[in-house]
Amino acid sequence: MSTGSEAPGYIGPYRLLNVVNTSQTRQIWQAINDATGQFVGLKVLLEQYRKNREQIRLLRREYQVGHRLNHPRIIRIFEYGTHRGIPYIAMEWFSAPNMKTRIRQGIEKIAHLLPKIILQATEAVAYLHQQGWIHRDIKPDNFLVNDQGEVKLIDFALARRRPGILSRLFGLRSRQIQGTRSYMSPEQIRGEVVDERSDLYSLACTLFELVGGRPPFTGNTPQELLNKHLKAAPPALEAVDKNVTAEFAQLIRRAMAKRPKDRPRSVLEFLEELQMIKLFRQMPRPPELSPGKVVPGPP
Repeated sequence: MSTGSEAPGYIGPYRLLNVVNTSQTRQIWQAINDATGQFVGLKVLLEQYRKNREQIRLLRREYQVGHRLNHPRIIRIFEYGTHRGIPYIAMEWFSAPNMKTRIRQGIEKIAHLLPKIILQATEAVAYLHQQGWIHRDIKPDNFLVNDQGEVKLIDFALARRRPGILSRLFGLRSRQIQGTRSYMSPEQIRGEVVDERSDLYSLACTLFELVGGRPPFTGNTPQELLNKHLKAAPPALEAVDKNVTAEFAQLIRRAMAKRPKDRPRSVLEFLEELQMIKLFRQMPRPPELSPGKVVPGPP
């Protein structure tokens, strides 16, 4: 069968309902297991990549990392399989756009939920690190955010085990630089061994964009963008949004320090500091309510 424009069929035990997202190499469907009635998100490789060893490896890697994770802020991954030559993974169905889409739709629509979203996104990364994994591709695209501000971290294809003592001592370099340019830490760009503090840098870039509406660094060319991550001072979040507190802006700035040793020691430490400070001078108000409608605020 095809996962293009033809009528939906089955992949494994899952009946395809509708396409949710299509990227360069993969497609995500909402699907249902008719035997159990369970809705799932089904990630499948597009036809031209179904025999691509690297893409199959990445899909299998996502399952290997994700199926052991069990946390309310992490998307659950249930199964990896191949059906009629179509590699796929089945994961928890969470009906929500990603954070990047939310930002593009206008931050004012979710401003009143930002403290909740910020804390939950940070909790997700902290949990991943506690399980011994470095995500290596933390960015707004990889957080799903629903209308109530509930967050799920997704996409573990680039995840690696937390480096051991030998890797740290000998500084083994990566042959292939992987990640997303707008959010990569300086050490990731240089191909150095990365630990929790690299994900923290990427998380700080993500939270900067969530609050400020744009990434901290932009460039006319990919190299110019990477050079800014390597050399340019972190921009001031309070200059982009005057409603953020000095304490929150300073914490984001520290998390984006060029040298890992100048950042908080871990995402957990960063989370603990977040929980102790006020993020906004005045709590953002929900959008104007229509009659009879209630918009939930942060907990």
